[in-house]
Amino acid sequence: MAGGQDMTKAKPIGITMGDPAGVGPEIICKALTEMEDDERAQTVVIGDVHFLQRASALVKADLVFGRAFEDLAEGVVGVVDVPARNREAIRPGAICDHAGELAYRCVEKAVTLAVASDISVIVTAPLNKEALHAAGHKYDGHTGLLAHLTGAPSSFMLLVSDKLATVHVSTHVSLRQATGQATRQRVLETIRAGNAHFKRLGLASPRIAVAGLNPHSGEHGLFGSEEIDAIGPAVEDAQAEKINVVGPIPADTVFHRALKGEFDLVVAQYHDQGHIPCKLIAFDETVNVSLGLPIMRTSVDHGTAFDVAWKGLASHCNMKAAIAYARRMAGLAPAA
Repeated sequence: MAGGQDMTKAKPIGITMGDPAGVGPEIICKALTEMEDDERAQTVVIGDVHFLQRASALVKADLVFGRAFEDLAEGVVGVVDVPARNREAIRPGAICDHAGELAYRCVEKAVTLAVASDISVIVTAPLNKEALHAAGHKYDGHTGLLAHLTGAPSSFMLLVSDKLATVHVSTHVSLRQATGQATRQRVLETIRAGNAHFKRLGLASPRIAVAGLNPHSGEHGLFGSEEIDAIGPAVEDAQAEKINVVGPIPADTVFHRALKGEFDLVVAQYHDQGHIPCKLIAFDETVNVSLGLPIMRTSVDHGTAFDVAWKGLASHCNMKAAIAYARRMAGLAPAA
């Protein structure tokens, strides 16, 4: 998709501001300053322009903001302004329901734009789950929120870098709940979602490995039967669909094998099983991608970092990686 698309006709990417009390505004501004003018012209920001202007001044970015989708002068950043309802209540580094509400409304607006094909891919700056809940939006984060806003029955979290990619059967649930979610159908759907994504990016037959849930993949039932009852049958179902997948493979070896180049993607059974190797290997470069939605979305793979927010100290490396991957998905940058 990315390699053969006419970049002049592709729709811009849209970056949501995230929680305004966190690092979102400043890492967005830092990333924007390092873009070429043509890249800025292919980017819109969805957020409160007041916070963006403050962040630009804080990081000495000297950015100029204008109304998105209008004929803007070269270098001007297009913004879809979503004003906060109570700016004065939002304090740097503090959980606040007004900040959670603004973060929610930015994502809501971005989804509307993506569904209407006004933007091609959403890039999300971090929101705070406590602030989101305080505002009355009881979601596990962006993943559940986006599934709700798009009407998708489910979604899947992919973590990807140049070194390792892993897609998760379950994410923000307890470990006890995660073992129950490793069903034959859910594992199969996760394999399908990962396979479809990498084929869309140009891999004819992505090499997929499925991690086991139990130590040593259960050791033929000695340490658990999930591999026999659900995970193995799901792999066989996917193989019957001509998907290039193997497993279950013990989790203590499969990520090493993928890192060495044997696999393009690992299916992890739960949050930490996939997150720990990805963050250990490529903490600043790992991008969070939502699969299974009718829209495309990437994100930074870190939180609001309230401890350093609005001090000008936050690293924008992960935001740059999320934007670069979004541009690739949108056809605004060539496939790797």
